Amino acid sequence: MDELDRTIIGLLGADARMSLATLARRLKVARSTVQARLERLETTGVIAGYTLKLGEGARQGRIRASVLLTIEPRAQANILTRLKSIAEVERVFTTSGRFDLLMQIACPNTQVLDQVLDQIGAMTGVVSSESLIHLSTRIDRAV
Repeated sequence: MDELDRTIIGLLGADARMSLATLARRLKVARSTVQARLERLETTGVIAGYTLKLGEGARQGRIRASVLLTIEPRAQANILTRLKSIAEVERVFTTSGRFDLLMQIACPNTQVLDQVLDQIGAMTGVVSSESLIHLSTRIDRAV
């Protein structure tokens, strides 16, 4: 990847609906150059797809939390299988350090959040968990 590729990704990260013509105009390159670069970035897996990013208005009425899990050795595969079946679990990351997994969950209210946390805590292989409820988003640069 070169600077042009990184700039294309940055522009699309801000607005995935930006047309090839607009990209080319902003980058001061030919439309065919942008199209060829996008095809290469898609083929090599740098760009996995184009998606919709919801704003705060769509997130209202949802409680989000990060959950840090410590799990028993060799329990990860089973726990991940069970976590996939919980609709409120949006993302799961493996981590280094004190915790083994970091999860992002979203629930419609505190009662459902409490039930989900109890369900996760009761899983065989979960040693401990720590929950952090998201209050407000101050910076969101996720692409």
